[in-house]
Amino acid sequence: MSDTMGRWAAGSAYGPVLSQTDLYLLQTELQLNPILQGSNPGFHLIFNLLDGSTGGFNPEARDRDLPFTAKDEPATLPRVSDLIIITELSPWCTIIHNDRGVTMGDVCGAIWKEYTENHVTEAEFNSLPPRLQEQVKRASSHNSMSTGGAWNPYYGNTPPAPNRYKRVDWLRDKTYFEGLHKKDAYSVARLGFKAPNIFIMSLTS
Repeated sequence: MSDTMGRWAAGSAYGPVLSQTDLYLLQTELQLNPILQGSNPGFHLIFNLLDGSTGGFNPEARDRDLPFTAKDEPATLPRVSDLIIITELSPWCTIIHNDRGVTMGDVCGAIWKEYTENHVTEAEFNSLPPRLQEQVKRASSHNSMSTGGAWNPYYGNTPPAPNRYKRVDWLRDKTYFEGLHKKDAYSVARLGFKAPNIFIMSLTS
């Protein structure tokens, strides 16, 4: 499980929390929590963007589910007040803020809300080729049933209008968090700049 006795233990005894300005001035390289990288040998995170559920398993003992006990651990060292998450699978940018330092729980909670509480605009939907539009429609139908039964009070009995698809529907079947990594060239291409606290999110089905 998480290294609760080591350097990633929850708590505030880590020195100052770096702001966005601090990061630019200091150009500090950030270490990402091994669980977010998928490199913790004792805990592999299972985070479902569809319902926000988190859990995990030990790769050496896959038959046992483990609770996600690392929610209060810092997401990075040094701690930062802001993390910026983008993914090659969607056009949106998730900004995670916590004055006391972004935690693992902050990361999962913010990403889940980003993709389930926000909707695809009609312009965004129309930017997709017809084949992908159909896949988003199918994903929306499947997701609304899996999260709310055959009749979803949110959608009623009619399929949602193009601007009522949720961002999680855009991901089609890639609704499980796989990990975060750095890719400065992609950050510059997407955002016009790179920064130590910009990470790329990989997703899987």
